[in-house]
Amino acid sequence: MDRVYLDYFGLRENPFSITADPAFLYLSKKHREALSHMVYGIRERKGFVEITGEIGTGKTTLCKALLRQLDPATKSALILQPALSELQLLQSVVQDFGMNPMRANRLTLFNQLNQFLLEQASLDNNIVLVIDEAQNLSLRLLEEIRLLSNLETDKTKLIQIILVGQPQLREKLARPALEQLRQRIGVRYHMTPLDTDEVCTYITHRLRVAGSDGTLEWTREAAEEVYRCSKGIPRLINHICDRSLLACFVFQVKRVDAEIVRRSYQELAGQVLVSS
Repeated sequence: MDRVYLDYFGLRENPFSITADPAFLYLSKKHREALSHMVYGIRERKGFVEITGEIGTGKTTLCKALLRQLDPATKSALILQPALSELQLLQSVVQDFGMNPMRANRLTLFNQLNQFLLEQASLDNNIVLVIDEAQNLSLRLLEEIRLLSNLETDKTKLIQIILVGQPQLREKLARPALEQLRQRIGVRYHMTPLDTDEVCTYITHRLRVAGSDGTLEWTREAAEEVYRCSKGIPRLINHICDRSLLACFVFQVKRVDAEIVRRSYQELAGQVLVSS
């Protein structure tokens, strides 16, 4: 966003960027519950945690926020693009835990990871692997991940695995071929969109984080229109609000009303339909 644009509204940065920036995370009731489920699964060493939600509900941002609040005794790895081969997945996991992958051999990498997990367990450290967009994992990769959960001592799981994805993940895990994996999932949570009041608070929150000095006024009616157009999906809220600010800048006004939001959404309609 252009500096002149930001200065006009009294902002330090773009409040409605669609990048997954944890600094802008708005913890709605659903987000808090999802985060609590993940933290519980990690602390209680449940092995597998499943978090699902519709496209654009803030799952990736939540994953990054989770990793930022883990204590020093919890070591983590985050896989954002799981469209990998079995070998590439193991290499990515080993690298993300700070190791140099040894020979490109599945068994060697598996043993290297197991040794790492045993060493961390001896230090009383907990290990967490978060896989985002997990609905894209093949059945073979999901089975490979299940095998990782076999790495354990007599008393505890050596690695906690959080699968985060769209609703298709639940459908995939319901297949008979993944019965063994499904039985190992100790914690599940499904994130739903924001309600009307949460959308109002969400907009105010993001403006505040972006450094709003109060120059910009966002009416209650405008926020309710954002909810109506976005159905409470944060990514769509950001698209609509960003375009609404652009409209205000073009017309040199500092008050967002329902009509501006409505017109902005109409302009975006084709783009929103494509991105959904």
